[in-house]
Amino acid sequence: MADPTPESWRRVDAYLTDTLVGHDPVLDDAVHSQQEAGLPAIEVAPVSGKLLNLLVRISGAQRVLEIGTLGAYSTIWMARAVGADGRVVTVEAEERNAVVARTNLERAGVSDRVEIRIGRAADVLPSLVGAEPFDLVFIDADKESNTIYLDWAARLGRPGTVVVLDNIGRGGEVANPATTSAQVIGTQRGLEMLRRDARFDATALQTLDRKGWDGVAIALVTDHVTDAASLD
Repeated sequence: MADPTPESWRRVDAYLTDTLVGHDPVLDDAVHSQQEAGLPAIEVAPVSGKLLNLLVRISGAQRVLEIGTLGAYSTIWMARAVGADGRVVTVEAEERNAVVARTNLERAGVSDRVEIRIGRAADVLPSLVGAEPFDLVFIDADKESNTIYLDWAARLGRPGTVVVLDNIGRGGEVANPATTSAQVIGTQRGLEMLRRDARFDATALQTLDRKGWDGVAIALVTDHVTDAASLD
């Protein structure tokens, strides 16, 4: 068995995308408009977008929280999954990104089921307290704040809420205890929180796709979230 190389894993990713995901003009246009606007090419890969879609459907999620909208590529995947009666609340720090996202959501025909909240997520998330709990939370924002976002995922969720934490592989650097990268350190702290915090039960997978060598953590909010909430 040959060791993976960037050329080989991109070839496999293309094969899996063609075979299991296909090509959607609406999603392709969303990526194109994002690129035209000069937004960074950090949206999830198509296979990961389909994974988010399936996780929403498998869990039966009707209320989804996304932290980090960018151009709404992943938002569209999840908005399609919640259906006409579902709701996606997505938090985006940059107004210019939100402008692109709104256009993409309208083109995709799902803008009526998506609410974009603009501002730093750490400031916006407390404003969601008191609403119905979220069934799935997707975290794909600044890695330095992962522990903050995970805490809010538990607070705004319920026992059984699915939490997806993106970009946990960091090109293999996540396993480097001597790293000085703030993003990697933030990722490590997020994973350590998933291990030690009784509100979560989690695992993680490293991934190889067109976005490179990375990974995703998937967690379930446990019954302990109820105990923690009672202490506030």
